[in-house]
Amino acid sequence: MADLDKYWQKGLTFSEFLAQATKNRDLWDGLYNVAQVPSWALEAIPTDADLRMLVIAEDWCGDASNTVPILAKLADQTEALDLKIVGRDNNPDLMNEYLTNGSRSIPMVIVLDHESNEIGHWGPRPRELQEWVMANRTTMPKEQLYPLVRRWYARDRGETTLREVLEAAGLMAGKAD
Repeated sequence: MADLDKYWQKGLTFSEFLAQATKNRDLWDGLYNVAQVPSWALEAIPTDADLRMLVIAEDWCGDASNTVPILAKLADQTEALDLKIVGRDNNPDLMNEYLTNGSRSIPMVIVLDHESNEIGHWGPRPRELQEWVMANRTTMPKEQLYPLVRRWYARDRGETTLREVLEAAGLMAGKAD
């Protein structure tokens, strides 16, 4: 079992992650800037929650660029939740504990309590989208698949990601506004 506190301590804040990003920095930054956290998501987090989201990601990952910015915005809007990011490629031992169907799929969000004990985890995509991708990835070329994935994320605006990560944290997300 990985020492999650060790990874938390070496993790980067969202702004630190963006500062060192070499790919898709403008996309990450742009999605963060337009992200709007619904009131139900903020209301789902008790003010004394003291939770952490340890995110395994890389700047080149399209799924991460579409999900992590809304989670960073959520963390920035409440003092009860923090977010740090560690790289998948530099932390294979951690990533190996959170494989998806044997694959090192990212992002992976590990929700921790204030003592760095795991409460739950989520990733690499919202369930509905993951099911669709898994059903279509062998029959549809990537050039057709990924634009449809991006369109799904654009329509959803991070709401499903927020709901599912809050569920992984053991918090009941309210109904959408």
